[in-house]
Amino acid sequence: QVQLIESGGGLVQAGGSLRLSCAISGGTFSSYFMAWFRQAPGKEREFVALIGWNPYYAESVKGRFTISKDAAKNTVYLQMNSLTPDDTAVYYCARAPYQSITQSAYNYWGQGTQVTVSS
Repeated sequence: QVQLIESGGGLVQAGGSLRLSCAISGGTFSSYFMAWFRQAPGKEREFVALIGWNPYYAESVKGRFTISKDAAKNTVYLQMNSLTPDDTAVYYCARAPYQSITQSAYNYWGQGTQVTVSS
C-alpha cells in the first residue's frame, strides 16, 4: 500500500522560508510524477508544483518555490522562500502515473501539512 507522509509545515513570518518533505512508503516515485497542491481556508485545492521529467510550477509560486526529489530517500521536497500570507494553506503531496496539474490525475495523496504565514 502506497503511503505519502508530509512533514515540515509550521508557522513562519512573511518573508521567511520552509521546506516541506513528502516521504513515500510502500512504493517509489520513479516512473511517476509527484506534485504538491495546497488548499487555503475557504478555497479550492490548487496546483503548486510537480516534478517528473522537469519541474513545473504554478505562476503564483514560480521563482519562490523549488520542488526536488531524493531517490535514495524516496522523498520529495518543496523549498518555499519569500513566503507571504497568501501562501497560508494545507499542503498536500500526491503521485500520478502521468504529468498533470489536474487533481483527478493523482491517485495517491498525503494527509497534508499546515503552513501558516503571519504578516
